[in-house]
Amino acid sequence: MAPSDSIKIDLHIHTLDDEKDALDYSAHQLLERAKACGIEVLAITLHDSVFSRREVFEDAASMGILLLSAAEMRLHGADIVLLNVTAEEAAQLKDFDDVRALRRRRGPTIFTFAPHPFYLMGGSIGGRRLVENIDCFDAIEICHFHKGLFDRNRPAREVAARFGKPLLATSDAHQLSAFGSHYTSIPRPPALTPENVFAALRSGAGELTSPPCSWADLFSTLYFLFVLHPLRQRQRGATPHRHAHE
Repeated sequence: MAPSDSIKIDLHIHTLDDEKDALDYSAHQLLERAKACGIEVLAITLHDSVFSRREVFEDAASMGILLLSAAEMRLHGADIVLLNVTAEEAAQLKDFDDVRALRRRRGPTIFTFAPHPFYLMGGSIGGRRLVENIDCFDAIEICHFHKGLFDRNRPAREVAARFGKPLLATSDAHQLSAFGSHYTSIPRPPALTPENVFAALRSGAGELTSPPCSWADLFSTLYFLFVLHPLRQRQRGATPHRHAHE
């Protein structure tokens, strides 16, 4: 696809608004970087809550960016990303049966995917649980963290092929520098709406961009995960948290 005929989307991103995380960049900084990278559809996926700051949605729209209401919810230890979901809907989710009920009510106006499955981290859903609950997912994420023989995306690709689920490349950004290199491209829809984006993804029209980590990226990510992020969380726990508005 020529650049004018496609758009870049990243549907799994975090910011310092996350009450369960400890990041150092704002939603507005993310919008500025998205504009510079040519990414036109975003989802800020806070852990267990829906990002709802109206001024950020308005600023995104003024920049020509579709910002989706979204959340990364943990259900009995397994994460699921829900797009175009309300805070009330997300708060009522306790297990995958609740997800099934929500998907029946909302139909094609909601989109769900399995983030970083098979990776040995926090809320990654394992192979057996993914298969058992495959009807809860529209797509399966290709995790950005891979290099050479270390690529836990291989089993994710196998499950996607087995069940006819599209793959989705995202940045899962926790560092602003990690945003912009991993994304999915879809044909430019006639109107930039959530439903049109979801329809393109479900049809399998997405093209993935997810290059292997460089050694610098690899060490930077490991340092962030095991040193910098735990340090920030301890500092945050020692200081009363105030919601950050930029």
